[in-house]
Amino acid sequence: MFFTDGSYKEDLKQYTEKIVEEYGVSSNSSEREIVCMSKEGNVIALKLYADMLFYKKIFDKHAYKKSFYLYLQSADINIEVEKWKCGGKSYPLAFWSVGYYLVNYKRESALKKCETIDEIETMTFRERMKTALDLSYACLKYEKNSGAINLVGRILREASLDEELFEDIRDMLNKKLLKLTLPELTDRPAEISTTKQCADFAEILFITSAQKGYPFACNNLAAREADKILKMDEEADSEALNECIINYICYLKLAADRYEPYAANRLGLFYMKGEISTSEGKKYFKEYVDTALAKEYFFKATEYPDSNSAWGYFNLMKYFPKMYEKDIDLMNEHMDYIKQLNPAVYDLAMDL
Repeated sequence: MFFTDGSYKEDLKQYTEKIVEEYGVSSNSSEREIVCMSKEGNVIALKLYADMLFYKKIFDKHAYKKSFYLYLQSADINIEVEKWKCGGKSYPLAFWSVGYYLVNYKRESALKKCETIDEIETMTFRERMKTALDLSYACLKYEKNSGAINLVGRILREASLDEELFEDIRDMLNKKLLKLTLPELTDRPAEISTTKQCADFAEILFITSAQKGYPFACNNLAAREADKILKMDEEADSEALNECIINYICYLKLAADRYEPYAANRLGLFYMKGEISTSEGKKYFKEYVDTALAKEYFFKATEYPDSNSAWGYFNLMKYFPKMYEKDIDLMNEHMDYIKQLNPAVYDLAMDL
């Protein structure tokens, strides 16, 4: 259903020669040239322009809606009378981006409260999941993208809880997805015939995505380990508890060592106080406290800043105040960053 004729490779060459080699990857000039090249129909530039809008590097009142249509253009997909048609002059990574919209629209992530997109509104939940699976499969045929692997896992998890959806996708799952060339998937089953097997395969995909460095897979797996830990009572098997704690550390570390701010800050708090927290509460494991590692991960939370990085600065100021006692300029600098990144955290920092 979704395919590429390979022409995107010529567009990639054009993007590399005219933008990357001329202006670099992330300069203002290169980003302006991406917008210009997208107007010419270059599918790589269309995807990158959509990314800039989606991640708020360019401000637009309808950024998510506009991004969706740009991703469709990059994937060379037209939607006519609720039918999706692919022309083939497609950039495979755009397939995943469109699939991400179908899974998350009005449900999760930044798309939970995004503007209305009519083309998605007309689809049933099962239609969205099935189309997203087709798109993810198409992406993985050409590019072994860790985000697409995670997205397939999420769709299969949904299918494991919905017998009708599982029946809808079972043929594709067995005839196509299980046949994909993905060397990392060493534990894949020969066939999936039950929702339990579907759930188990989703688990394999989540772990594979995390091991390939997809930070959101890492964070979700860490959060699940935290939930397990919080639900264990005082008489829980110590071996099982220790395994969950080690998994929690490992998953956060995979993301934090790639400078994902949320994971780095959570890991910093774990090493600072032994804290593992969820919406259900907190538990402390003092034997894991290592203040040097805590400081290291709080700093990592600030390396590639987003709103979560404000907590990294906040925790540096809260737990390592001596850094600032003789360096007022550093304190003012970090307070300025907190204010820019997350005003709510700034109000808390003012009370330190």
